[in-house]
Formats: sequence, C-alpha cells, structure tokens
Amino acid sequence: MSLRLRQRRYIQTKQMIRGIAILLVSGGIVLALVIWNIVHAEDPARRLFKWILTVPGLFLLFGVAGPIVAKGGYTGAFAGVPLAAISGLYLAIIWRYDIAAFFASPVASLYDGGTEPPERRALYSKAIGLRKNGRYQEALYEIRKELDQFPLDVEGHLLFAQIQAEDLNDLAGAELTIARYIQQPELTPGKVVAVLYAMADLYLKPGRDPDAARRQLEKVIDLYPNSEYSLAAAQRIAHLASAESMLARDRPTPLPVPQREQRVGLRPDYQMPVSAEKDPATQAVEYVKHLEQHPLDTEAREKLAVLYTDHYGRLDLAMDQLEQMIHQPHQPAKKVVHWLNLLADLQVRGGADYDTVRETLQRIIDREPNLAAAETARKRIDLLKLELKAKEKSQDVQLGTYEQKIGLKRRGSLH
Repeated sequence: MSLRLRQRRYIQTKQMIRGIAILLVSGGIVLALVIWNIVHAEDPARRLFKWILTVPGLFLLFGVAGPIVAKGGYTGAFAGVPLAAISGLYLAIIWRYDIAAFFASPVASLYDGGTEPPERRALYSKAIGLRKNGRYQEALYEIRKELDQFPLDVEGHLLFAQIQAEDLNDLAGAELTIARYIQQPELTPGKVVAVLYAMADLYLKPGRDPDAARRQLEKVIDLYPNSEYSLAAAQRIAHLASAESMLARDRPTPLPVPQREQRVGLRPDYQMPVSAEKDPATQAVEYVKHLEQHPLDTEAREKLAVLYTDHYGRLDLAMDQLEQMIHQPHQPAKKVVHWLNLLADLQVRGGADYDTVRETLQRIIDREPNLAAAETARKRIDLLKLELKAKEKSQDVQLGTYEQKIGLKRRGSLH
C-alpha cells in the first residue's frame, strides 16, 4: 500500500471520528434540552407526546426532504421543496401554541407576572374562619399544619398565641408558644422583638397584667442590651400602668353633673369657667421623680425640658436634658434629628444668640447632609435672624421658692 493511500485513509478515518464525536455531542445537547423541556413543562405527559410526534416530522424534513433539495435540479424543486413545506407545516401544527407563547410571553408577563411560580407561603384563611365560628381548637390545628411547613413564620405563631390568650384564656400557653418560637436561632432580631411586644400586648389587653407585660419587655433588654431595641423596650416599660390603675380604668365611674347658674347672661360680673390645668411646678416634680425610676423615658425628658425653658426660664437645664438623649448611643437617627430641632426651638424661645442656634441646626446638616431634614435645617438657618428678631422680648422668669422643690439639677440622668 502506497504512502499516499495510507495518508488518505488516515484523514478519512480522522474525519469520520470527528463527525461521530460532533454527532454524539450535538445529539446529547439536543436530548438534554428535550428532557429539560419535558420536565419543566406544565403538563410533562402532553409535552412528551408532542416530542414523540415531532420525531417523524424531523426525519421527513432533514432525512428525506433535505437530501432531495440538496441534489438540486427538477427533482429538488418539484419534490424536495413541497416535501419540506409539508414537513414544516406538520411541525408547526404540533408546536403552534408553544411558538405563539414564546413570542407573546415577554409582553404578557408585564401583566400576568409571567410563568414564574408564586412564592410559597403559609395560608391561615381557613384557621381565621374557624376562629370566627368559635371552633378554636380546630383553628389551632390548622395553624399547626402550616407551621410544620413554615416553622419561622411569625404571623402563624402570633395568631396561635392570640387564640390561646384571647379566646381560650390561656395566657400561660400563649407565653410558652412565644418562648419556643424565639428560641429558633434562624430568627432575626426584628422578629424576636415583634413577638415579645405582641406577647406584652396580650398581657395588657385580655390579662390586664402589666407586671407580666413588663417581663416580656425586659426580655428584649436582656437579649439585645445597649441597642435600639432595648431603648424602645425601656421606653414602653416606663409607660406601663400599674395593675390598680388599669382595673380602676375599667370600672365605670359616675359623672357628676354640676348645678348650672341661671340667667348668667344678665350678670355683668360673670366669667366663663376655665378648665383646670395641672400646675407646671407639680408637673416638673412628677417628671423628675418619674425619670429617677425610668431614666430612658425620652418622652418625659422632652416634656421636662420644655417646662424648664417655658416655665422656669432655665434654658441650661433644658439643654442638659436634650443633650443627654442626643448623645445616648443607639438612638434612631430620626429621633436625634427631632431632639436637635426641639433644642433649636427651645434656644430661640429661651433667648439664645444667633450663633448658638445656628450651631445646633448645623449639627443636623453635619449628620446626614443629603437628607430632607438637612435641607429643612438649611432653610431655617437662612431665616434664622428673622425668627430671632421676632423673639427679642425677654423671657425673664422669677424662680421663687418653688425651685427648691422641683429638683432643677441633673437628676434622672440617662447615664
């Protein structure tokens, strides 16, 4: 055998092997795509049937009509082309709906959300309906079935605890439900705090037990000390009423009807009655005592700062109260901005100079220059001189002997 013949056979064998490899790879890719298309179809059995019908059409198109057309001449024109058209029509009939959906889906998905399946979530409509009909145990059973699939769902655990506390009068069982839920390590702090707040509300509403509610809020402080969650919980604890006051609030109280004077319009010395307001000195004493017990109560500290400025003329004491809250770690930015604005208001009312008030407003801008609050502070600085000019009158207040009783010193500090 000559060398040239051996080389020719070698090249032919190499081309044949390459062709077989290309055919196998291409066939594997096509087969994988077909299998994927069948598995991900809405009706896999129907899609499999379509592919079975597609095989004869593909064979007719590529195995019969294709080679005839490739030969050319009259045979290709009068036999191959019509045969190819018939094969194409056959395939189009099988896949017409899928082809139309492929081109229409991008537009249709803008309105119907496309073919993406909805996110699976727990459904409690049946449990809520059973609860409305008074079938509480069945409602709990339905909720439990959902929670077995979605163990971290906060809505289901809260609904379960509400039915226990409000409908079955089982506050201890509700607390156990919440306690088990918050022990799951995957929970975020926000969910833990939310369910503990909800449990505290359950103790306040059906149970009328502020001490038990306080225990739930104290758990927040224990779990997340020195955080915004602990500050908010301490604020709520400061405003919990005692059990006696809650019971008294529930009891009906008689409303006395005072005796009205007759023909008051004929009396020249008659004056309209004025509603009695609590004495500012008494309010100040109450706020100071309250802050000694609850130093994190920012609402009471705000009111005390306003009293120090408006009633006693002690801007220095008011500034001290507000600065304590402003410099308290982990306070939300929104609250800090509110206190800085309040500080500027009190400085204007208390007679501070332009530079002092401007510096306070500048602190808002320095915190977050791009926020809306910063833009509001800039506008106020532009008009600050006019604002101060309107407040030029002195607000001197004689402190008198009551200053001895209100504790006008750094009491009830946050620190």
